Amino acid sequence: MTETETRRRAPGMSPEQRREAVVRAALPLVAEHGAAVTTAQIARAAGIGEATIFRVFDDKQAVLEAVVAAALDPSVVLQELRSISLDQPLAVRLVDAADALEAHFARVGSVLGALHATGHTGHRRPAPAAAAADRERSVSATFEAVTEIIEPDKDRLRLPVETLTNAFLGLLFPARVGGQSGPRTVAIEDLVDVFLYGAVKPES
Repeated sequence: MTETETRRRAPGMSPEQRREAVVRAALPLVAEHGAAVTTAQIARAAGIGEATIFRVFDDKQAVLEAVVAAALDPSVVLQELRSISLDQPLAVRLVDAADALEAHFARVGSVLGALHATGHTGHRRPAPAAAAADRERSVSATFEAVTEIIEPDKDRLRLPVETLTNAFLGLLFPARVGGQSGPRTVAIEDLVDVFLYGAVKPES
C-alpha cells in the first residue's frame, strides 16, 4: 500500500469530521484564490483524494458556502476572548481582545473579498430574517465577551462598563459600525492607550 493510498483512505473520520477537515484546508485557499480555487487544490491541502470531497459535499459550490459559514462563525474569536486572563492589567486585556477581533475580521474580509474579486455571487444566502438573527446573536455575544473583559475594573471607571464597551468597539473597529474600511493606520496599542487615558497630556 502506497503512502497516497493510505492517505486517501483516511479511516476513522465521521462525515462531519471529514467536512470540517475539508473546510479547514479550503479556508486559506479560498482567501488566496477566491472562487477560482479547485477541488483538486483543496484535496491536496486536506491530504485526501478529490473524490472524498464529493462524498461529503454535493459540489464545489457547497464547499464555498461552508467556507463562508466557517469564516463568519464567531465561535473561535469568542473562545479567544473568553480565554483572556482577567488577572492581567486592563490595557493588556484590551490589546489582546483587539488582536483577537482584528484577526477574526481579517479572516472574514479575506474570504469574502477574494470570492467577490473572482466574481462569486451565486452562493445561496440565508433568508434575510435568519441572517439578521444570526448577526444579532454574534454581535451580542461579542459585546458580552468584551464587557466581561472590562468588568473587573468597573469600580475605577468613569462610565458604565456597557458604555465603555460600545466606545471601545467603535474606536477600534469603526468600519463595523458604519465607518470606512481600509488598512489600520494606528497601532492597536496606541488606540487602547487613547481609549484608556485620553489624547491630552495631563497638566503638570
